[in-house]
Amino acid sequence: MFRRILIANRGEIALRIIRACREMSVETVCVFSEEDRGSGYLDLADQSICIGGPAPKDSYLKSDRIIAAAEVSGADAIHPGYGFLAENAAFAEKCRACNIEFVGPTAEAMRMLGDKASARALAKKARVPTVPGSDGILEDDNETIKVAAKIGFPIMIKASAGGGGRGMRIVHDKTDLLAAIKQAEQEAQGAFQNNEVYLEKYIDRPRHVEVQLIADAHNNIVHLGERDCTIQRRYQKLIEESPSPALDPRTRRDLCHAAVKLAKAAGYTSAGTVEFLVDSKGKFFFIEVNTRIQVEHPVTERVTGIDLIKNQIRVAAGEPLEFNQRSIRSRGHAIECRINAEDPDENFRPCAGRIDCFRPPGGFGVRVDTYAYEGCRISPRYDSLLAKVIVCHPTRPEAIRAMQRCLHEFKIGPIKTTIPFLSKVMDHPEFAAGTVDTGFVERALQ
Repeated sequence: MFRRILIANRGEIALRIIRACREMSVETVCVFSEEDRGSGYLDLADQSICIGGPAPKDSYLKSDRIIAAAEVSGADAIHPGYGFLAENAAFAEKCRACNIEFVGPTAEAMRMLGDKASARALAKKARVPTVPGSDGILEDDNETIKVAAKIGFPIMIKASAGGGGRGMRIVHDKTDLLAAIKQAEQEAQGAFQNNEVYLEKYIDRPRHVEVQLIADAHNNIVHLGERDCTIQRRYQKLIEESPSPALDPRTRRDLCHAAVKLAKAAGYTSAGTVEFLVDSKGKFFFIEVNTRIQVEHPVTERVTGIDLIKNQIRVAAGEPLEFNQRSIRSRGHAIECRINAEDPDENFRPCAGRIDCFRPPGGFGVRVDTYAYEGCRISPRYDSLLAKVIVCHPTRPEAIRAMQRCLHEFKIGPIKTTIPFLSKVMDHPEFAAGTVDTGFVERALQ
């Protein structure tokens, strides 16, 4: 096992990793930007090192400074969390070249699965169902027009690198196609320094369901069931739950089996998530792989009882998984709501500033993951996620009622948050019935 791990991240996920490491008797080093100096979670690390200015490009995205901090502090490994450099294959390669273990998959697997076009090609080879689309990235306008005509409208343009809805466009008519391609390429270049895009058939009113995997270097790969993340706004996930209310047992089995098959084909190790769209007839289609821990990983932890961060670290240290597929049992129903510092009444405008009131909920079956507290300042430079509220109860109706109660209890001020909006979702009859699709928020609540 590692003696010391450097955490190349901030906020809620940094605190989550600190806590896991302390329970494993592993020392932690937290890097931070000038903007995050004095943040409460840094006090819980064994050591903290400033690596640059407030902007991510001057700190959390500076791979050489992070590796230098690891070397100076004597860290054996670097945990990237999610976001920033978590899915950067070159960073993983640099870490290992410097004899520092990267807590994540190999650079080769990351490149193969992190790039949506190559992941799609591998899925086809592994006979995992994929959405009809281009065979690879688009090279020129003539090819784009031919591929679009073959697929048929409506069409989804997707950035080959990255995620989070950036570089994505829906096109309903060929007259808008080339202009939308240019817009998607520009957005992808700005977000990921990679302007490559490809086309997929747009599936109307689907559900978004993902499978949590974890694999070690001893040929053991296990799925931990699925999460339903259909409640989204502009492709950003807002609410996640497990199990999905939309899957029957056979579809659930086939979906999870397909995820494992793809990961095996890639020689994948560490925690990862395979994402699918499920249409109204129950057919599922692979869309992408997230080669890192997910924001919504606590949902899976609550229903399986397995600590994903600890197991991610054990796998990186070369240890085999202590469980197999047959031993995995999912119990109860878990729901996670993301509490963001945003104003839903102002088109979800980010709301930075000082928090003077912070009273999180509690009670039976409730977990709150947060780095926020009374007196802390929320920076406008980083992601707006403040907290994650996770509830787990024996049945879905009970879990919904518990979340409704938690959202009512949670008090944050004076900054605006998404709590009132999330309460509307929990109270909506379509959500209660489990009949929502990825367009539900825009259609029913805006």
